Amino acid sequence: MSSRLSNYRLKLVLSVFSIVLFLSSCTQKEEYSGYLFAYFVGNGPGQEQIHYAVSEDGYNFRALNNNHPIIDSKTISNSGGVRDPHILRGKDGKTFYMVVTDLYVPEMGWNNVAMTLLKSTDLINWTSSVLTIPELYPEEFGQVNRVWAPQTIYDKEADKYMVYFSMKSNGDPDIIYYAYANKDFTGFEEAPKQLYFSPTNNACIDGDIVEKDGKYHFFFKSEDGKPGIKLAISDKLTEGYVQQGSQRVDKESHNVEGSCVFKINNKEEWILMYDVYMKGTYQFAKSSDLINFEVIDHEISMNFHPRHGTVVPITKSEMERLISKWGSSSDPIIEATSLQLKLNNVNIKGDKKTIHLPVKNGTDLSAFDPQFIGFSGFSMSPAGPQNFSKGAVKYNLTIKDQGSTEYTVTASEDHNPVLDGYYADPEILYSKKTGKYYIYPTSDGFWGWSGTYFKVFSSDDMVNWKEENIILDLEKDVSWADRNAWAPCIVEKKINGEYKYFYYFTAAQKIGVAVADNPTGPFVDMGKPLFGEHPKGINRGQVIDPDVFTDPQTNKSYIYWGNGFLAGAELNDDMMSIKKNSLKIMTPDRTFREGAYVIFRNGTYYFMWSEDDTRSPNYRVRYATAKSPLGKLTIPENNMVIEKDPSQGIYGTGHNSAIQIPGTDDWYIVYHRFTLPKGIDMGRPAGFHRETCIDKLNFDEEGNIVQVQPTLEGIQPVK
Repeated sequence: MSSRLSNYRLKLVLSVFSIVLFLSSCTQKEEYSGYLFAYFVGNGPGQEQIHYAVSEDGYNFRALNNNHPIIDSKTISNSGGVRDPHILRGKDGKTFYMVVTDLYVPEMGWNNVAMTLLKSTDLINWTSSVLTIPELYPEEFGQVNRVWAPQTIYDKEADKYMVYFSMKSNGDPDIIYYAYANKDFTGFEEAPKQLYFSPTNNACIDGDIVEKDGKYHFFFKSEDGKPGIKLAISDKLTEGYVQQGSQRVDKESHNVEGSCVFKINNKEEWILMYDVYMKGTYQFAKSSDLINFEVIDHEISMNFHPRHGTVVPITKSEMERLISKWGSSSDPIIEATSLQLKLNNVNIKGDKKTIHLPVKNGTDLSAFDPQFIGFSGFSMSPAGPQNFSKGAVKYNLTIKDQGSTEYTVTASEDHNPVLDGYYADPEILYSKKTGKYYIYPTSDGFWGWSGTYFKVFSSDDMVNWKEENIILDLEKDVSWADRNAWAPCIVEKKINGEYKYFYYFTAAQKIGVAVADNPTGPFVDMGKPLFGEHPKGINRGQVIDPDVFTDPQTNKSYIYWGNGFLAGAELNDDMMSIKKNSLKIMTPDRTFREGAYVIFRNGTYYFMWSEDDTRSPNYRVRYATAKSPLGKLTIPENNMVIEKDPSQGIYGTGHNSAIQIPGTDDWYIVYHRFTLPKGIDMGRPAGFHRETCIDKLNFDEEGNIVQVQPTLEGIQPVK
């Protein structure tokens, strides 16, 4: 009896031990902690190849291998080029399946007949097979001349991997088909079948299927109605898809393609990204239901320009493996995170092995800790506070399995930009009432200049600025416009012995005015636009960018405005209407774009304006002079006020205001530039990621403006 009991107890212990081991193995399954982005970069020679980038949060992506290909297309394709890479993690969690379009546009144009299937267990080493559709299925698809954008999904019911893609034959539209891959993922089990039947029989390409709550959400590019990304939903993977209306799911007005939806790890949040190929940009939108999306481009960062790619979640060990293979000391995936830093302006130059750390005013550089962190596989040493007050500090950048590289790190109190964050079109005011300086900017960083509110910042010395509050919110405070809050200006005027502040602003390409008793508000809109129509005889440009100037010789006030044209007029005493018959078109020359600003010095009126497009690195300021506020403009031979300085990485210097320190002949220019250092690599979005700066404005003995040298250091405190 005791022997049998002992055996029973032994078996029970072994069973419990086995269960513990099983549960332990389950709990030890590594969670997803990052993302892999596979993409290609263009249509030119050598650009149709597979590239990798990684992210730890799904919002900030960094290229691996210095943005060079991770596979030679010539080794895996018939054409020599591959596009539209899609990676799927297999049901076992450790096998990966990738499919790509086999196409080399420089030689083939847009006609191709093949795709490539690839398989890997480490995301680094891939086996591949080329499937040439007309050769494999001559009866069904012998006339096919386009095989595009394949993707793969696991069919739980069939226990197979389904590849779906678009094909086109002769004059027929592009149609999305599917086929099950064989067990080796080297071919198809049978000829492809049609997956989606367009209700309008329009061309459909670039399918992307996402399962949520037992339903399959099928995103694709359709040419029906308003061409763009459409959505169809079905209870079954291979049939029954019903298009959810004709409206676009994407948030673009331009042509887009190559949609990919991926889920944010550990959140009920999905990101839809797509290629805005006509503009050369990528757009990201967020959703919690896969139906309604909002653009989040202002939250996204990439140090590369992708074309049609996909994102797959990865684990920490997979991230480290990828970085060990393709991480680079000349393209370090690290960041400094100290709250004492101007984080937008940390400048990491991998090619020169240098890092510059601009710190906030008052930071103790003798014991400053940058708080470096890196993606898994990257690390920086030494840790903790270091003495930057005596010059550069040497750090070692270590990449797992690659060793260390020495970096030279500097830190300094750079006063430009003067405001923390993205702000543009700065208007500066010295208030006689308060004895303080104020900056009224455009709130920037919103996609397509879509901000809807205005803020004000105050300072006693023009170096240390305090954010006061939102002084005007179009959505709450303005009845006649709720979009495009741009380019304000302000004037302080004493009326009946009391100071009044008249705030002129752009909204929905019209100009309004709000009034307050104090420079920080509250401001009350007058209830209608001051004006919104083009001046008579002008049929181009926009009615934007007001500037109000009060002539110190007469105390009369004048308003100037225009984009593509410069108009000027005298204001009535109420400051909210224009004096009859005073309007004048004053466009100086073809360099005038927008952003007029007027000052008076030693009997001369100076008219400044911005040239070029605010999205251009060459955006800059020029000037002319006049003998009266609405007088004839005279353009000096050298009339440049400020322009880019590539040696310092400063670009897009424009849309300025200026200020004279009371009781002196000291002048300063306030302007915006591209965010530094990232702006120059952003492309067109740099035009709404701008920063406010201040530098000294000087005049020569003859009264000419001396061209301003934009600086990182900025100015010293003004007494």
